[in-house]
Amino acid sequence: MDIAALRSANPDHWNKAAAIRALTLDAIHAANSGHSGMPMGMADVATVLFEKHLKFNASAPRWTDRDRFILSAGHGSMLLYSLLYLVGDKQITLDQVKNFRQKGALTAGHPENFLADSIETTTGPLGQGIANSVGFAMAEEIQRARYGKKVVDHNTYVIAGDGCLMEGVSQEAIGLAGRHELSKLIVLWDNNNITIDGTVELSDRTDQVMRFKASGWHVQEIDGHNPAEIDEALTAAKKSKKPSMIACKTHIALGHAAQDTSKGHGALTNEEQMAQAKALYGWTSGPFEVPADIKSAWEAIGARGASEHAAWNERFATLPLGKQAEFERAYALDAPKKLAATIKAFKKHITESAPKVATRKSSEMTLEIVNPIMQETVGGSADLTGSNNTKTGDMGVFDVDNRGGRYIYWGIREHGMSSAMNGMALHGGMRPYGGTFMCFTDYARPAMRLAALMKVPTVFVMTHDSIGLGEDGPTHQPVEHLAISRATPNTYVFRPADTVETAESWEIALTSKTAPSVLALSRQNLSTVRLEHKTKNLTAQGGYVLADAEGKRQAILMATGSEVEIALKARDMLQAEGIGTRVVSMPCMELFADQDEAYRKRVLPGGPVRVAIEAGVRMGWDRWLLAERGRDAKADFVGMDSFGASAPADELYAHFDITAEAAVAKVKALLGL
Repeated sequence: MDIAALRSANPDHWNKAAAIRALTLDAIHAANSGHSGMPMGMADVATVLFEKHLKFNASAPRWTDRDRFILSAGHGSMLLYSLLYLVGDKQITLDQVKNFRQKGALTAGHPENFLADSIETTTGPLGQGIANSVGFAMAEEIQRARYGKKVVDHNTYVIAGDGCLMEGVSQEAIGLAGRHELSKLIVLWDNNNITIDGTVELSDRTDQVMRFKASGWHVQEIDGHNPAEIDEALTAAKKSKKPSMIACKTHIALGHAAQDTSKGHGALTNEEQMAQAKALYGWTSGPFEVPADIKSAWEAIGARGASEHAAWNERFATLPLGKQAEFERAYALDAPKKLAATIKAFKKHITESAPKVATRKSSEMTLEIVNPIMQETVGGSADLTGSNNTKTGDMGVFDVDNRGGRYIYWGIREHGMSSAMNGMALHGGMRPYGGTFMCFTDYARPAMRLAALMKVPTVFVMTHDSIGLGEDGPTHQPVEHLAISRATPNTYVFRPADTVETAESWEIALTSKTAPSVLALSRQNLSTVRLEHKTKNLTAQGGYVLADAEGKRQAILMATGSEVEIALKARDMLQAEGIGTRVVSMPCMELFADQDEAYRKRVLPGGPVRVAIEAGVRMGWDRWLLAERGRDAKADFVGMDSFGASAPADELYAHFDITAEAAVAKVKALLGL
């Protein structure tokens, strides 16, 4: 690569890009860790993008109509941090760059959206950024249809690497974007042919250009170090009616001794080699120093969007006041004032009519009353719409000819669906939810974890939540999945017992601002167990007394979901024998843990024996079975300790001994009777 020719061809561009490369080398040297090669290789692409195409205002990073920039190849985070410092971002200062990867710094090893306003999404797990971007682009389309082009009209740009495109979720994302002709989505592929183990050919021979074309994308191939080609390609991409992929042929660790090698992927900290690279760049400034003229030029780029932002503010002010308020409410993640009253009225109706329905149906019934008043909700399913009950009559289907549709047919793409929903939530102004079978949280798991890490309120509707799904057998029967979900920090896992608890769970999920929710819902019909109307949302307490003991309290039965019925039946049997028994419904362990100690002790006092009933594994229950009583406490569990089987649900509950009789026997044994 003739570095001298690149420098002389366009000195102004070269110096701006060299600032990124120099800051990257300095920060990674100071941290003694990081990934140097990608920022050094993609500095030219990023410079042209930010200077000539990206619509943003560095002084207002959360402007709702900004273009979104997603660094899917998150290991190259110094590319993003360098750019933000250079354009004058108020949070990513030079001190933050100097403290790259250090405790308490905003410049974490991989970009984390909750640390700085200009970081659109958390990336690092490869493929997640490109999958998020589909949701960003869908959100833009839906909002443009709703509010008009004068207030919603922006692009989503992604830098993705070879690793992103190898991850399976990338094909789910690419297929979705092509199918829906998401023309505002532009992916810049860092085509450097290098992975950690060596060249891409060690593990892959995919023709990425043909792959994208086959999926319905507009594709261009360019020299990723030629600013004129980069500019022309971006201009053409913005004119396309399809999503665009620009294959940018680059040299990883450009100008360094490790250029075009796998060593270039990681931390390049050798001082002599750093000095040689900077000399090639013509960079004579000291560590972390950017010449004033170059810094000023970058800051002018950061300020360029201020006038566009001001013009947007004027256009937004022309919207009807009601439309403005709705837009601002949705972006603030505030629920409409009608929601609480609507849920309360629905609960009263249910306690009076006492339907016996599956909680997946209860969920649909709740959504039927919620979706019309929360126009920011966007629903969908991974090819299980009729089973997940996620579609309501008012939504319309999102498609090429109906951008205002709020229901998405995701296809058999649990991971892609979940990642795209996270993208919608991160974009802002949306409340996404999507469904599949609880067992297939395995496929959605990486995105579910990232939703929790990123603090976004995505709702994962997981039906067929136990052996109660019956004949489909153990491949589809979740056993360990509740425990896995509950083990994830910052996640609400709801397993409602009836329609009332389901409605309450939805109310919490749709008012959460910083945590995702998992709704574990039954396939089989369940009786209404909340027969006395309470205006208070009892599910918000996590656990509560559903039926108290008559006479001396000797036992407490705890249960969730479909097993609450079993607990109530067991209580009747125990009470008939003079054994006072309390039933505690525990629809959300996380919310119960959030209650103060005094409340938890009122619900679970120390004296009585305890038995928990749930058609899943015991893991997670001991906290409440043994709470504040030690390992010798008298407690037991009725549930699963193996995979399920193929048979009708009733037969399976009997076979695995998840019955009222089993619960009664456990209580008696604990009482020594």
